[in-house]
Formats: sequence, structure tokens, C-alpha cells
Amino acid sequence: MLNNSLIITELGKAPKRKYYVYRLIAPRNYQTFYVGKGCGDRVFQHVKMAKSLISKDEDDSSLKFQRIAEIIGAGKEVIMVIHRRGLNEKEAFEVESALIDAYPGLTNIQKGHDSERGCIVVDDLNTLVTASDYDEPEEKYIIIKTTPNAVFSSGSLYEATRRSWKADIKRAQRYKYVLAVVNGIVREVYEADSWYKSTIGDRIEFEGKPTDNTEFQKLKNMRIPQKYRLKGAANPFIYKK
Repeated sequence: MLNNSLIITELGKAPKRKYYVYRLIAPRNYQTFYVGKGCGDRVFQHVKMAKSLISKDEDDSSLKFQRIAEIIGAGKEVIMVIHRRGLNEKEAFEVESALIDAYPGLTNIQKGHDSERGCIVVDDLNTLVTASDYDEPEEKYIIIKTTPNAVFSSGSLYEATRRSWKADIKRAQRYKYVLAVVNGIVREVYEADSWYKSTIGDRIEFEGKPTDNTEFQKLKNMRIPQKYRLKGAANPFIYKK
């Protein structure tokens, strides 16, 4: 039986390097379904919360908790792996991001920290460095940055782009066009027919279709301007400046 208190003490024995990165793994097929970073008892909190919801006969819409509930319901235990420990927070962000890139099909809602420096095929890197920045259209639009891993996990670029984002729904509803951006390149432009609250946490998503607007169609396969690529523009959901 796990001695959680001793494990937590060991993980936090160097206060300035108390962070660690962990994986949650399904015991049936040994598939990693969640990657996270934290300190203290963070690695244990997911299962603890899932058990609390089950005991109260409450549901949680997140895929992570659904997966944990399925494992518990089958009489199994979630496998927890501490992938790297003794980190400062900046190092933990980097390790977490690299692992999120490495494991497709994760239940993580958040993309990896600073994901624009993440996994990229060399051909796509060539496109990024050789493409031209687009000229700003007059109409308002939203940039949504996603990743190759998210596209793979979601099944399509559209699904990876349309949900689920932490943003103000009233403000988003004022924007018709959405640029789907992968590794700094516009891969598609959608017209959002409707924005609505997501079933996953306090997030929003949209329904839409690829645009027929020629002004926006010509942005495809072009690079987003530098002001949207700066380190301070790391948010994956960006309104036209």
C-alpha cells in the first residue's frame, strides 16, 4: 500500500526544486491518458477527486475523470508515474510540454506550456521559416493556436480548433472568423455560426464551417504576423489586435 505522506515528503524535500512531472496510466492497456506537473500531493489529487465524485453520485464531464472513474469501476487502480522530480517550475513546464507532445490521445484540456516551440515536423518547420506573414484583413477575427498532437487526438483540425477554450463567450460572439493555426501557419479559416458554453468546465466552443470569403481564404498557408508570435502572445486564443 502506498505511503502517500512519505512520498510527498520525498518529492518536496528540496523546497526550491519541489516540482515534478507525472503521468497517469490506464492499467488495462498501459496507455498514458494524462500528463501533469505539480508539487505536494498533486499527483494523488485526480484519483481522490474522482472517488469523491463517485461517492456523492456526481458526474464530471472531463475526459480525465471519466477515464479514472472507468478504471475504479473495473476494480483497478490508476498507475502513477513520476517522470521527473526535483525541478523548479520553469523546468517542470518544459518537461510537461515535451511529454504532452510525445503522448497522443491525452485527456489534457490545456495544451503544453509555450507549445509553439513544441513538436514540429521538419517539413512544417521549413514552411514556417519560408512563409510570408499575412497582411491584416479589415474584419475582426480570432486566432486559435492548436498543435499536431491535438489534431491527431481530436480526429480533425476542425475539432481541435473549435473547442474547448477559456474565453468570454459574449466577446467571442462578436467575432465571425476563426483562424486555425498550427505551428504558426494558418491551416484553415472558419466562419463561426454560433458560440456556446462547453460541457467541459468553464469553457466555450463554436460550430462553423470553412469560409468562402476570399479575403480570408488567401491567408491559408501563410504565417501569422510577428505580434501574434511573440512570447507574450502565448495564449492559444487571441483576438485580432
